[in-house]
Amino acid sequence: MLARSRFMLVLVVGALLAVLSFSLQYLHLIPTNPVAEQRSLGKSRKRVNPVLHTDPPAPDPIRDTHKHCNYPNLTEHGWEGHSPADYRLLSVHLMIRHGDRFPLYSIPKTKKPAIDCILSEKRKPSHPILASFISHMALSGRGHWDTSLGSLPRLPNHSTCEMGELTQTGVVQHLKNGEHLRQAYIKRHNLLTADWSPRQLWVETTGKSRTLQSGLAFLFGFLPHFDWSRLTVKLQWSTLFCGSSCECPARNRYLDQEQRRQYRQRTADTELESTYVAMAKTLGVATKKLRAANPVDALLCHFCHGLPFPCSSTQTTSNAPDEGACLTLQHFAVIRRQQKNDELERREAGLYRRYAVLAAHPYLNRTATRMERIARGSQTRKGKEEAVFSLASAHDVTMAPLLSALGLEGAGFPKFAARLVFELWNSPEVKDKDRKTDRKRGKWLENMFIRVLYNGEDLTFDTAFCRDHNRHSAQPLCPLGNFLSFVRNDMFNIVNATSYQQACHQIVL
Repeated sequence: MLARSRFMLVLVVGALLAVLSFSLQYLHLIPTNPVAEQRSLGKSRKRVNPVLHTDPPAPDPIRDTHKHCNYPNLTEHGWEGHSPADYRLLSVHLMIRHGDRFPLYSIPKTKKPAIDCILSEKRKPSHPILASFISHMALSGRGHWDTSLGSLPRLPNHSTCEMGELTQTGVVQHLKNGEHLRQAYIKRHNLLTADWSPRQLWVETTGKSRTLQSGLAFLFGFLPHFDWSRLTVKLQWSTLFCGSSCECPARNRYLDQEQRRQYRQRTADTELESTYVAMAKTLGVATKKLRAANPVDALLCHFCHGLPFPCSSTQTTSNAPDEGACLTLQHFAVIRRQQKNDELERREAGLYRRYAVLAAHPYLNRTATRMERIARGSQTRKGKEEAVFSLASAHDVTMAPLLSALGLEGAGFPKFAARLVFELWNSPEVKDKDRKTDRKRGKWLENMFIRVLYNGEDLTFDTAFCRDHNRHSAQPLCPLGNFLSFVRNDMFNIVNATSYQQACHQIVL
């Protein structure tokens, strides 16, 4: 009897537990599928919990400077040459900033950085093709040069670098750039075949040895052991690459206004001013003299080459420094911080953007004209004789306004060996019996597209001319027509003009 009672009690308790379990599942108080429910609850928690809005981390001037140095031992990556399937690459237009260089200015009463500018494959940083590059440059007499370029050395050649001279680091940076784009454009797309003609390659540089040598280093990485007899190197006498369109009074006035804004911003920065005073006292020189020497240029060289910051090399009776007194990383960080702040204020003030539009237009206009010519003649023999690869070896003062004019001010100041690429693409053509008629009507443009890449990053849809394009449309690339309209008309909206000539000669208040 007792056993039967216990059995009945177990049945009742079991029934109650079953009912309770079913009720809890029905009310979703316990999971029927623990794994799936955990995932669901995880997503719910993300929606329920309040989103914490925090300020972005403060800019780190030292970390940013490491990026500026562009150390050549880092692996090169980039999205150059990538496109949807079946698209055809028609041309590439590249601007590079010269590689790492020796300072343009020296800091008073300090020793210059001890850097050897004679190339040697046995010294770091090196490169597997550095020795063959050095040998190939000895044959440069077979090339064709604009007259004023003939006297410039093809290689850095001083055991103690001269002011502004390209360093071995700068050469290696561009050998790597060339190799990287060789894989993207020659290996992947066969942009230039082994029998490329002189007309298919356009090379131009300013009259500085560092830009010429950077361009040659890039070319050797891009086209190893290229045929000198097929190469012509042209001179751009202006750092703006403005050719025959350099006269622009309004551009100069905008630049003058921007420089005055920069001066006001610097003098209002109390931390910067006190840092200059401390640096001058450390070295035993007048603050005004130190400031005029633009010390950040020399300090950047010390930083990028891993050299100790300079110390005072002499003692003076007046305002004498302590023995062994040296400039510090903290001094350098304050100056770099001010430069980054100035970049932000420059963007907000808008004066530099006006200057940049007029400074960059001649180069952009020549690039647009080349692309249009190639696009129009892409199916003809004439189109195949155009410069399908153009190289402009330039400076930071060339590339910075170009980025600003394109609306890419957030891309940052050009680092050593920076590269800016314009790619022209042709989408697969739809078979149409009236295609020839359409080409005469201008519909050839419908299948032409452009990509803009900066240091390997695709920034096409960040540009002013393609920001509003629906990248999820039937055509995932930016139409070339957007770029042509921007260069020939729309870019002048910011200066209330409709053409370059009108913008250059109007009164600037």
